[in-house]
Amino acid sequence: MKIIKWGIIGCGNVTEVKSGPAFQKAPNAALVAVMRRDAALAEDYAKRHNVPKWYSNAVDLINDPEVDAVYIATPPSSHKEYTILCAKAGKPVYVEKPMALNFDECNEMISVCKEHNVPLFVAYYRRALPRFLKIKEIIDQGKLGNIRHVNCVLYHPFEERYDDEINLPWTVLPSISGGGIFVDLACHTLDFLDFVLGPIKSVRGHATSQLLAYPAEDAVSMSFLFENGIHGSGIWNFASFERYDNTEIVGDKGKISFSTFGNDPIHIQYADGEKESILIENPLHIQQPFIETVIAELLGNEDASPSKGISGARTTWVIDEVLKEFRSLK
Repeated sequence: MKIIKWGIIGCGNVTEVKSGPAFQKAPNAALVAVMRRDAALAEDYAKRHNVPKWYSNAVDLINDPEVDAVYIATPPSSHKEYTILCAKAGKPVYVEKPMALNFDECNEMISVCKEHNVPLFVAYYRRALPRFLKIKEIIDQGKLGNIRHVNCVLYHPFEERYDDEINLPWTVLPSISGGGIFVDLACHTLDFLDFVLGPIKSVRGHATSQLLAYPAEDAVSMSFLFENGIHGSGIWNFASFERYDNTEIVGDKGKISFSTFGNDPIHIQYADGEKESILIENPLHIQQPFIETVIAELLGNEDASPSKGISGARTTWVIDEVLKEFRSLK
């Protein structure tokens, strides 16, 4: 069977364990080239991960005839540029989340990939993780009855690294990330809800900077309505005293509670009082199950992968809607 030979643009932290090694360990895949603008860091990554080639220029990697498909693992501000370059070169794209800086950029990426008949996958890898597939299975089997409401809560304390005006992490610089930590983290939860409950059709909310420590939002509250009539609400605060992560999906026969970012048990409570806890640990290379679906689709298994440009763009649209007012004041 054919081997899909991958190139990676951007060799940051996410590629060290979460994703990069998966391209070497997944069946029918090989990692043949990596790129980072800092040549020394690109070479270092290649040597440590036994990758044959390294580049300091993205175009050189994209045009390498040995590279069949490209994983874009840079910050969101360059996703559109690199996706379009890959599409024009006829190379399938696997792009990190969030998909782009905004919904308009997502649509442009989708359009160019469609024009060049190039598949576009987005790294919302929870759609393929066994832990989250179990949650979907429980809902799909009707064990919770008709779903009525979902509520999401994520609290983080303020971290000292966000108090350095000179060296702020890119995740809180809207020109690079599209927003703050909300954009970086909430997209995972919102995309998973899209996966299990369907698209969100309307959004209302507020975003503010309570600490005024960096240019992006640090507090977000929102209510949303799914196309199927399910109601949703959420609170994300990154100036709290504690870390707390819980999403609760409530039906007329029970409810299920889980964290988006933890490895803790899934908790289910049924209408008759029965309770159940299920522990499913995440794999070491957390993106590998999803990457395997991408490879399967590239090898001809149509619709094997559950996260494409269209669904990734929907999640960015939700984020744009809730941040619209906050962004307009900047």
